[in-house]
Amino acid sequence: MAKVFSAEEVARHTSPESCWVVLHGNVYDVTEFLPEHPGGSRIILQLAGRDATPEYDPIHPPGTLEENLKPSAKLGTVDPASLKTLQRADAAGQPEDEARAAAPPLHTLLNLDEMEAAAKTQVSKKCWAYYFSAADDLASKSYNNTVYRHILLRPRVLVDCTATSTATTLLGQRVATPLYVAPAAMARLAHPDGEAGIARGVARFGAMQLVSHSASMSPEQIVAGAAADAVFGWQLPDSNSGIGQQMFWGTAADLTWQTTLPWLARHTSLPIVLKGIQTHEDAYLAAQYARKNPGTVRAIILSNHGGRSLDTAPPAVHTLLEIRKYCPEVFTTIEVWVDGGIKRGTDVVKALCLGAKAVGVGRAALFGLGAGGWKGVERTFEILQGEIVTCMKMLGAKDLSELGPRFINTRMVERDIFDGGAGLDTSGLWTSRAKL
Repeated sequence: MAKVFSAEEVARHTSPESCWVVLHGNVYDVTEFLPEHPGGSRIILQLAGRDATPEYDPIHPPGTLEENLKPSAKLGTVDPASLKTLQRADAAGQPEDEARAAAPPLHTLLNLDEMEAAAKTQVSKKCWAYYFSAADDLASKSYNNTVYRHILLRPRVLVDCTATSTATTLLGQRVATPLYVAPAAMARLAHPDGEAGIARGVARFGAMQLVSHSASMSPEQIVAGAAADAVFGWQLPDSNSGIGQQMFWGTAADLTWQTTLPWLARHTSLPIVLKGIQTHEDAYLAAQYARKNPGTVRAIILSNHGGRSLDTAPPAVHTLLEIRKYCPEVFTTIEVWVDGGIKRGTDVVKALCLGAKAVGVGRAALFGLGAGGWKGVERTFEILQGEIVTCMKMLGAKDLSELGPRFINTRMVERDIFDGGAGLDTSGLWTSRAKL
């Protein structure tokens, strides 16, 4: 029979030498885990001796505890009668009920800026700080969007666009729209529906969803409410760890063209998609690898990670234009996807005209979730998909294959893109024994 602890006993263990927390009514000794926690020991010590469930749940998928703590770390349960006397951690908690009640009806939200504003009133301060934040001065995050304002559309008239289709294929999978959900972490910070709510929200639009390895729900939970023919993208699983341990993966500093891609190819028969390409040189290298190693790298995602990585790194539009200028063969070798800064259906169409095969939204899906759960995500995609179709009709394009550079004017952006040498010499990147 499990030992029952009083709240007073739990509250005495708040030091690095003896650190206990309560999760879902169970008492855990996490002292040994403190130095291993990727976020540092401080965040756990702030919750020591308390019920940490409200802080823990929105950002950890099921299985995290079991995969990262020894069975002996579970000491027992806390007395239910005294549990309420523990100071509860509510920094990641959901907003007050009255705030939810005051939320504007979703059908009154007409664009993604309004959806974002609605989400801000609904989510916790911690959630908003995480979703809204980016690196340093937020320059890349801001420019990701404003760069699209500098691309002008060139509509054609007297074209029959009675029937307009946005259907396409991504990695050989049929999807109803080129719009996809970019990987974004910890969706349950915004709403209990979490990543499963995103899957449910995009279901009727036939959109692909890429799931972050920092998802707050398990794969089984996410796909449960998805459409039967839904297409998902997943991080390559580690055979020695489950979803909980994947939450604790950090940033690897030793990834290289010489070793990482061959390693990935050995561990999966699935298509490999490289995310975070920000120069034409790296796009070219990926295409070269794909050409010489068929069936491995099938797509790249031009992305500066929502401006969260290196501030003043270029937006995807700049990299698209670089590829068109220096190595256009990339577009016929591998699929080129983009994400970052998408707030209008016209932004999506502009990226497609520049050669993108698919266009992702990350924060937009999270803001929709925060504004109204899965229905907020559905409304977000309803807005974007409607704008995509309207834009195509106004341009005179009946399907995605008809989109191209002739429908846009990029002169204001072209003057700002990289204007140096092509830099496509791959010698020195690979040793004599390592083939591209």
